[in-house]
Amino acid sequence: MNADSIRKYCLSFPNATENLQWEDDLCFKVGGKIFVILGLDSVPPRLCFKCAPEKFAELCEREDIRPAPYVGRYKWVMLDRLDALPDGELQDCIWQSYEMVATKARIKAQVLKRRDRRERRVQQRKPNKTG
Repeated sequence: MNADSIRKYCLSFPNATENLQWEDDLCFKVGGKIFVILGLDSVPPRLCFKCAPEKFAELCEREDIRPAPYVGRYKWVMLDRLDALPDGELQDCIWQSYEMVATKARIKAQVLKRRDRRERRVQQRKPNKTG
């Protein structure tokens, strides 16, 4: 996959957005949370994504793949080359990253909604203190 095909693939997911952050990093997000970072400042471009712990360990044993700087402890990997993985496997990894981040974003949104409803009910029960 190249940078253009990765961009098209990431944006094909429900509610996925993109924005340029930290100067030359194209970030793909769902629910305001990043699921893929495409580094445009290097040749070849680099790619970062989140993965499951067992996949993280497996990928980090491969050539041109390492724990991502700053976020490796959260099981993010960095591909130093876009061809470090075959296209099909890379697509699977990107999809899994999206799913993990989207699931967490949905749960957070549900929790916030419940909290807001509770707060509104509490406010409605309080007597008005006027006058």
